[in-house]
Parts: sequence; C-alpha cells; structure tokens
Amino acid sequence: MASNIDEILEKQNNSDRSDLLDVLQEIQEIEGYLSEETIIKTSLHFKMATAKIYGIASFYDHFKFTQQGKFHIRVCNGTACHLSHSSNIRKEIEKLLKIQHGQCTRDGLFSIEYVSCLSACGISPVISVNKAYYTLVKASDIKGIIENLKAEK
Repeated sequence: MASNIDEILEKQNNSDRSDLLDVLQEIQEIEGYLSEETIIKTSLHFKMATAKIYGIASFYDHFKFTQQGKFHIRVCNGTACHLSHSSNIRKEIEKLLKIQHGQCTRDGLFSIEYVSCLSACGISPVISVNKAYYTLVKASDIKGIIENLKAEK
C-alpha cells in the first residue's frame, strides 16, 4: 500500500496545496482510510504540518481515520429513524458484533458508524452496509442480516 501512496504523491510534482483534497480522496480509495503514516507522508509532500492536514481532512465527514471492516454498517440516527427506534438497532448490532461506533471487529469483517442521516426518512429506520440499504429495519432483523453477510465473505 505504501508504494501506491508514494505514487499518488509523486504524481503531484508541484505539491500545489489546491490538490490536497483530491490526493487525500485518492489515498482513501486505495487504503480505505487515512492512516497516521498517510497523513505524515502527505504533510511532508505538501510541506504542511500534520495537524493542519488532519484538521482539513477531519472537517469533511467522508474522510475516515480508522480502518473499516469488509462490511461497513452505517446506522441512521436522524429524526425519523430515531423516532422509529434506531437505538434498538444500534444496541443489537453492538451486542452481536461486540463493537461500538468507529470500531472494527477483530477479524476485520465488520465496522460500525452512526450517522446523522441516510436520506431515507420515509422508510425508516434505515441502515446501510457498504452501498446496500436496508429499510424498515427492526432489531430482530439484525441477526439475520449479519449472518447473511458472514455467509458472503
């Protein structure tokens, strides 16, 4: 992976700071998240403090700083989902996978993130796994969803 990161940075031969977000996005697409090593290399390349790079990247919620599982579960906690008891879904996922927000299972299969909105209020509560959406979810559905995902691995 490190060589891919080096290649991305080397393509930016003029180290123009206006390219920073594009570079971070490209690195995240390859690495899956922005590691400490990535931020350090990027800061050296752009001649910026690591705190500045992190500060810029952390402003945008699509940048991740921890490794995600093969199946990244996002639980909506928007108003409609919250009123539809998304907290019960969250608790069931935490119980079954033994992880919490921002964590990844030891086997690297699952990670979980709580988000403000998944833009599916009319069919709440909603979770997404990678790019697949599950609507009108009940806590009792979670075990089956997780078992099906494990079977896919």
